[in-house]
Amino acid sequence: MRHLLSIEDLDRAAIERICDRAASFSEVAEREIKKVPALRGRTVLNLFYEASTRTRSSFELAAKRLSADVVNFAVSGSSVEKGESLKDTVLTLGAHRPDAIVIRTPWAGAAALVTHWTDAAIVNAGDGKHEHPTQALLDVHTLRRRLGGIDGADIWIVGDVLHSRVARSNILAFQTMGAKVTVCGPPTLIPRGIEALGCDVRYDLGELSQADVVYALRMQHERMDQAWVPSLREYAALFQVNGRRLHPRQVLMHPGPVNRGVELSGEVVDSPQALIAQQVEAGVVVRMAVLYEVLAGARAGGPTDDAGPPRDRASHPAGVA
Repeated sequence: MRHLLSIEDLDRAAIERICDRAASFSEVAEREIKKVPALRGRTVLNLFYEASTRTRSSFELAAKRLSADVVNFAVSGSSVEKGESLKDTVLTLGAHRPDAIVIRTPWAGAAALVTHWTDAAIVNAGDGKHEHPTQALLDVHTLRRRLGGIDGADIWIVGDVLHSRVARSNILAFQTMGAKVTVCGPPTLIPRGIEALGCDVRYDLGELSQADVVYALRMQHERMDQAWVPSLREYAALFQVNGRRLHPRQVLMHPGPVNRGVELSGEVVDSPQALIAQQVEAGVVVRMAVLYEVLAGARAGGPTDDAGPPRDRASHPAGVA
């Protein structure tokens, strides 16, 4: 895999391979020295045009645990504030010869465009309202660990689907892994024609009890240019996932950050049913697996290479130099 631009780049076997590799990397977090030399000598550039806590920090930590050198680019204080274009920024930073660029922008399709301006591997960390493929991968990984698999699972994605790149990537990923997906929200926040992706559509939570997994989305205020709902109070009254609506057998997910009291009540955020902390934890190992896949996997011949991820080998843990 040369780049990761969209979940559509991956079939089921590829998603399973990345999740299996992520599981093997989980052992690294338990070590005293939390590193393997898989990407020693490689440089990973984090190019973020939008605010991020979870994605940016987990990509940085993932690269460092693989022993890569990391450069973090922040728009604030850069030549972007002087009017420099995305292309010129990429060309300038490309002169430093990064091996991979992890990019987040507010523009749909920007990650694919960048592949024409650099020889580096490109990982899409979110492009506008389009996609967020590594979030979908870590969500699949989280559910596999919790449920053992998602074949036949009924997953409801609830909230601001219109402005959510997570929603699109997760619809594609969950269905590729055999789940049935339903999106639910106010009519103004459900994209027209989204049924073409193969999901069902609901405009109220009346049948939420049939879901095995409830995936709540936050209101994307930063992408809204008009009033899409009468008020947050009314939205919460009709679509908030709370203790009254969440069945004890269901598990709850959210990509973060959570608007407590809006899409989720505090009681369910802090409940044992919530996998939100597990999603954050999965972000590091899944992004380790993705970086390994685009930079070392094909050339190293997969996880059997000594520079690759850990293996179950008691006498000589792999990745220890």
